[in-house]
Amino acid sequence: MQTNFSSAQLADPHVAESEKILRKCVHCGFCTATCPTYVTLGNELDSPRGRIYLIKDMLENGRPADKEIVTHIDRCLSCLACMTTCPSGVNYMHLVDHARAHIQETYERPLLDRLTRAMLAFVLPYPTRFRAALKLAKLGKPFIGLFEKLPALKPLAAMLKLAPASIPAASPMAAPGVHAGQGAKKGRVAILTGCAQSVLDPAINDTTISLLTRLGVEVVVPPGEGCCGALVHHMGREEAALASARQNVDAWMRAIDQGGLDAIIITASGCGTTIKDYGFMLRLDPAYADKAARVSALAKDITEYLAAFDMPEPVRKPGTVVAYHSACSMQHGQKITRQPKELLAKAGFIVREPREGHLCCGSAGTYNILQSEISAKLRDRKVKNIEATGASIVATGNIGCITQIASAASMPVVHTIKLLDWAYGGPKPDGVRDESLIAAE
Repeated sequence: MQTNFSSAQLADPHVAESEKILRKCVHCGFCTATCPTYVTLGNELDSPRGRIYLIKDMLENGRPADKEIVTHIDRCLSCLACMTTCPSGVNYMHLVDHARAHIQETYERPLLDRLTRAMLAFVLPYPTRFRAALKLAKLGKPFIGLFEKLPALKPLAAMLKLAPASIPAASPMAAPGVHAGQGAKKGRVAILTGCAQSVLDPAINDTTISLLTRLGVEVVVPPGEGCCGALVHHMGREEAALASARQNVDAWMRAIDQGGLDAIIITASGCGTTIKDYGFMLRLDPAYADKAARVSALAKDITEYLAAFDMPEPVRKPGTVVAYHSACSMQHGQKITRQPKELLAKAGFIVREPREGHLCCGSAGTYNILQSEISAKLRDRKVKNIEATGASIVATGNIGCITQIASAASMPVVHTIKLLDWAYGGPKPDGVRDESLIAAE
């Protein structure tokens, strides 16, 4: 794609990076076939190619974002299916991240939209605040119908619908400390506690720690780490995202200095995609560039780490039919596709892949709150394809997908690590029905 940026514009490293990305696009349109919003809405401007044109026009002309571009960029899930499809290597992720930051800086949203986004940024990345908000959500549930009738309050209705009826107790295993491995030491890793997942399903990390320690791996929960920054990053709040990244880099560098790390284990693939991008996000910060790149290189999804580990034979082989849902951040963001399925198969599960596995389930961070109508259409399409597999359990590696799919699916939706832990001697995962122990015919 030909570009026409001035030398003064290209002096801005963010613009210069976006210009390099734009120049790689050859207008082929392959991305439209795998873009969930284009497939759902049929509007060229709601495809990666269409959004690229809008971003190019906005950045080249150095103008503030307007309502049209905000509408179409907001509809983007950042699922990154387009990057898997693109034959030219267009880094759409970094381009749309730049566009979101430009929108945040130059566009004044309607008041209720601003307040909703500010509330999400204030609450979701902080477990204590998020836990309190979920408890208060019970008071708002009777008003869901009313909120749904008012367009500006639909995000509030979506939030209340997603809020679980009960919240698990906070896990003591999430407190800073070291969990020693059993027997001969086979590795030392840190684990991301994170934010939303630690409130919605703390058992995911508890299970991960339990399995790793049984395998002889020492697990460090370092003090000072927090939200990875993905939630605010995808809302264009770049300074807040970078502050989270620096905080985590500092925490993990201390752990490295105090005994070394073989990996930084992440159990939410949305977080993993962002942490693996810390090196890029902090490339312009001389105090953090090298450290962030080192952290990104150590970041591993739990299935990525276990796939390279010398796993023993499973204690039991359940024979359960599992529908594996590959989160977008896993398959498109991190290019992890075969490892989770291979681990499940080796552990004795019968793995089935739903049709249209490349399409997003509609969760996408805060997307199922801010774009609830499109999100619901994608969720229902995903659930229909999952249920057509005949599986009795859904396995996936991202808390957002678990929450989204479980809101409409007729079968349990569990994190992949819980099934692996079960096969290797751990307890049966909560929510797995007794009849699901028998493989479907």
